[in-house]
Amino acid sequence: MSLAEASEWTLRAKCRDMADALFPEGKDQKRARHVCMGCPVRMECLIEALDNRIEWGVWGGMTERERRHLLRTRPDITSWREVLTRYGQLSKAS
Repeated sequence: MSLAEASEWTLRAKCRDMADALFPEGKDQKRARHVCMGCPVRMECLIEALDNRIEWGVWGGMTERERRHLLRTRPDITSWREVLTRYGQLSKAS
């Protein structure tokens, strides 16, 4: 994904003006996930966080703890974009 493509999807995110709200600590992260519900670029966001091993904040509706758990249980996956596309979670047009 090019830098231009990454920038394009972030401009369509529901949270684009709420960065601070998406980096809460502890149980407040679960509340922050609600911002992600219904976001048109939720999968792009999650893929960005998983593929780049982003450790902080809520991305694509997953807390940092949830992403760490997923990455630990599936260390064999090198491209979450490929996996999620293969299983129909992300349209090829994204």
